[in-house]
Amino acid sequence: MLLGELKNLIAALYDAPAAYDVYDFLVTDAGHAAALQGREGPPPADEQLLVAEHEDGVGVSLYVDRAVLARLGEQCPLRELGETNLADFCTALEGVSHLHYVVWSADRERDVSLLELELQAEVDKYAGALRLLVEQRQGRFPEELHDRLFHQTGFLPGLEDEERARYEEAHRYAARFCRRLEERFLRRRQARPEGLLAELRAFYRLGRHAKLRHAESWR
Repeated sequence: MLLGELKNLIAALYDAPAAYDVYDFLVTDAGHAAALQGREGPPPADEQLLVAEHEDGVGVSLYVDRAVLARLGEQCPLRELGETNLADFCTALEGVSHLHYVVWSADRERDVSLLELELQAEVDKYAGALRLLVEQRQGRFPEELHDRLFHQTGFLPGLEDEERARYEEAHRYAARFCRRLEERFLRRRQARPEGLLAELRAFYRLGRHAKLRHAESWR
């Protein structure tokens, strides 16, 4: 039940509970995911939040490829997160992040933009990996994490210009915000994890424009 544990991780990090079961929304078959999108070929990524408008509301599904979940079942990141399972962890966490933020925001009748969704997911991947690594390393700060997530990654080929620009913008703002979190709360002589947690929770509750302004200008 890894995805359920990832949902709990996000909810606890941000003090943002939401009453739903991830597995009620989960699609793991690429063909099924493609059909839901009206695509002839497989989905372009191993993770996607699928949203469809109906006459009586909006339908949401979370696609995470079954191969990703199978690999994470063999190398569970909750027990040990490392280079061999970091990419799959980020894939799964990003999907859960998207779903959780949409459900949590809907409960509060908040609209969510695609850029806001991607920006929050980038921060969630960093914050979630940081939480696990600190626990698994007996409190030692993983100095390599920021570089690994924000400077040793790339974007999927074949993205439309608008889509690529959105991913790049979210990535850039998240990198800036997470670096400042490190500098302010983790890299100084006296670490303040409680301050980092408070800042993450405040950021989670900001809307799209406020998130961008805060990531850009916060000191």
